[in-house]
Amino acid sequence: MAVIREQDLGKGRAAFEQWQDAAHNIFSEQLPADDDAAFDFRLNFSPRLPRQLWAMAVRYSLYLLEKKAPGEGVEVRVAPWGAIKILDGPASDPHNLTPPDVIELDPDVWMRLATGITSWGEEKDAGRITAVGERDDLSGLLPLA
Repeated sequence: MAVIREQDLGKGRAAFEQWQDAAHNIFSEQLPADDDAAFDFRLNFSPRLPRQLWAMAVRYSLYLLEKKAPGEGVEVRVAPWGAIKILDGPASDPHNLTPPDVIELDPDVWMRLATGITSWGEEKDAGRITAVGERDDLSGLLPLA
């Protein structure tokens, strides 16, 4: 099943852009000048936006990743709004349906990564990414925008 319906792609793109605009506005007004404080601010950034907008932005960004790196070898889960399979490699076990490589992220972590607010290494070092398998690093595919 697709992470976003084709008829919702326009809404998804608009939600993703609105999320980015909100981030840009907040950063231009509130980003601390001190490097350590700015790092903490970026790592904890989560704009207060309607739940429906978050869901569409996440789904659309997962759609972008799926188009960028098609395949069946790695499952990327951003609960509760979507999961996709990307990259070449061993597909799911027919009895399990889960590929050998699984990456799980919270929506705020995912959106920071997808938009380039934080890096894979920063989020991984902070313990905010759960990744199992040989292909547990998406840093070469992010940010999406």
